[in-house]
Amino acid sequence: MKTLLSLAVVAALSLSAAARAGSLVDVSVTDRDTGTPLQTYAHDGKFYVAGTPGHRYAVHLTNLTGMRVLAVLSVDGVNAISGETASPDQSGYVLDAYQSTDVAGWRKSMSEIAQFNFTNLSNSYAARTGRPDNVGVIGVAVFREKPLFWREGRIAEAPLADRYPPAPAMRSAQDSGAARAKSEAAPAMAQAMRPIPAPQESLGTGHGAREHSDVRYTQFVRASTNPDEVDAIWYDSYRNLVAQGVIPQPRPIARQPQPFPNGFVPDPAG
Repeated sequence: MKTLLSLAVVAALSLSAAARAGSLVDVSVTDRDTGTPLQTYAHDGKFYVAGTPGHRYAVHLTNLTGMRVLAVLSVDGVNAISGETASPDQSGYVLDAYQSTDVAGWRKSMSEIAQFNFTNLSNSYAARTGRPDNVGVIGVAVFREKPLFWREGRIAEAPLADRYPPAPAMRSAQDSGAARAKSEAAPAMAQAMRPIPAPQESLGTGHGAREHSDVRYTQFVRASTNPDEVDAIWYDSYRNLVAQGVIPQPRPIARQPQPFPNGFVPDPAG
C-alpha cells in the first residue's frame, strides 16, 4: 500500500473515540520565533497552550514506542497534509521507532509547506476556506502498524529487537519537567502578575509563508481501522485563556496592618 514518508495514504477507515492520550505519541507545540516549547495548562480535562499572535509554530511529535506509528494531524479541524476536513482515515505522518519530528506547516507538496502561524480566527486557513467551527484545536490520531507477515502467512522470524532500534537515552520526566518549568517560570510569573485583561478575538492558524520541507513516500498498513490513541491540544491567546479561567491568576495577598511600622513619630503631612 502506497503511503507518504512521514505521509501515509490508506484506504478509508472508520472513526473511533479517543483512547489513552499521550501513551503512544507525545504531542507538544513549539513557538518557532522564540525557539521554546509552549507551556501546557490543564483545565477541565483538556490541555491548552497560549499562542502569541503573529508567531510561527510547529507541532512536535515524538513516537514513544519501539515500532512505527502513523500520526494523522488535524489543525483547526483540517487535515494538515490534504487540506480536507479532518478525519482519522486520512493521510498522516509515519514516525519510526522513537523518532521525533516537527510539523511546521500545511503540506503544499513533497518539498514545501505553508507555515503555521497564530493569527486572528477570521484570518485562519480554516475560516478562509469556510470551516471556522473547529478553529483553536490541534489533534493527532495515532495508529499502530500491522505486524509484518511472510507471504505464507507466518510472522517474520526476525525478533523485534532486530527490526526496531532500542529506545534512546531519555531524561526522566521529573528532570525534563524541571528544566521546562525553569525556562518558563519567569515569563509565566511576569504574565501572571498582570491584571486580568478583557478577552479578544480567538486565535486560529494561518496559511503562512512557503518553506522548504522534504518528505517521501513509504509503506504503512494500519493494525486497526480505529485510532489507538487520539491526542488534542487546544490553544488561544494568553489574554483569552486567562479570561476563560484556563490560566489561573494568583490571588493578591491582603496587606495586614503592622503595629510598629516605624521607629519614631514622623511629622504629619501639611
